[in-house]
Amino acid sequence: MKSASEVRDAVKGELTHYLAEQRDYLTSIASELIPVCDALEDYLLEGGKRLRPLFAYAGFLAAGSTPSRTDIRAMASLELLQACALIHDDLMDGSDTRRGKPAIHRHFENLHRQGSLAGLADKFGEAAAVLLGDLALVWSDHMLHNSGLSHESLTAALRIHDEMRIELMAGQYLDVREAGEREHSVERSLRIARYKSGKYTIERPLHLGAVIARPSATEHSELLNVLSAYGLPLGEAFQLRDDMLGIFGDPKETGKPAGDDLREGKRTVLMAMTMEKATESARAELSAHLGKPDLSPEKIESLRTLIVETGAIADVEKLIDRLGEESVAAANSAAINESARPFLLALAETAIRRSY
Repeated sequence: MKSASEVRDAVKGELTHYLAEQRDYLTSIASELIPVCDALEDYLLEGGKRLRPLFAYAGFLAAGSTPSRTDIRAMASLELLQACALIHDDLMDGSDTRRGKPAIHRHFENLHRQGSLAGLADKFGEAAAVLLGDLALVWSDHMLHNSGLSHESLTAALRIHDEMRIELMAGQYLDVREAGEREHSVERSLRIARYKSGKYTIERPLHLGAVIARPSATEHSELLNVLSAYGLPLGEAFQLRDDMLGIFGDPKETGKPAGDDLREGKRTVLMAMTMEKATESARAELSAHLGKPDLSPEKIESLRTLIVETGAIADVEKLIDRLGEESVAAANSAAINESARPFLLALAETAIRRSY
């Protein structure tokens, strides 16, 4: 069994090899595609926690097997799906940065200006981001299909893979739709957290790894049920922590400007709880400024203070703790291979104990 660090290195190695093959193919079509290759290589190889392949690896261990290089290659394809989601998410949110660098749409907007191309730079950047996100999605399929899995394992994996992508797109739409709601809702925000992030970050990768190892496992098998009992609450806790970091996180750690979620006006569980508990004047102040892209650092700090004063942070922390306890209890189920437990417990700690 590999350590988490060794799994990350192995995943990066498989991605490096795959992207080199795709560079050869794309640049044989046209040299103008070199910036596409450069951007996606930088996006996929520089940074990233590799959480989805790590959870797939954990699911494989939970089934009582040890992954081979072929299996890890299949799991690495999840990073391409993640790239698609992040590229499109940044475009929809109008985010300027990702991991401390320009978001893909901003990167290509800058390339347009540097090349003195005709037309509108921002439109070019937006179109490029749509296409690069789509390309990453196609590549995730292609890498999985060509990973070398047995027919039985690939067939079982594709069933999970399809469901995961449908759930992800449903969650993304609900997130976009939520911005149009007149009132905040904890229930709606929790549902979005589950489908937009939790399921495709943790539960479905666990299932993917498990069925690659044990193709006979069905959607209602004891193993997959227990992995869901571990993965679903952990996925929600992961997103809740992410939401906290989006407002209170250190830019050096998050790769995003301080308070970026306030500028984007994200309808998170934290904000829904804040609105429920805020005084009328505090609610009016928050509503007047949420979603304004030109919020000053001073205004962000004052909005943060309002959020803290409601007690919503303490409530979210309690919810994260409760969800974490549910997840840990499931990891100790007899249906989980004993050798997988330390890995699962360590991943749970990584997912929800990230600091501000």
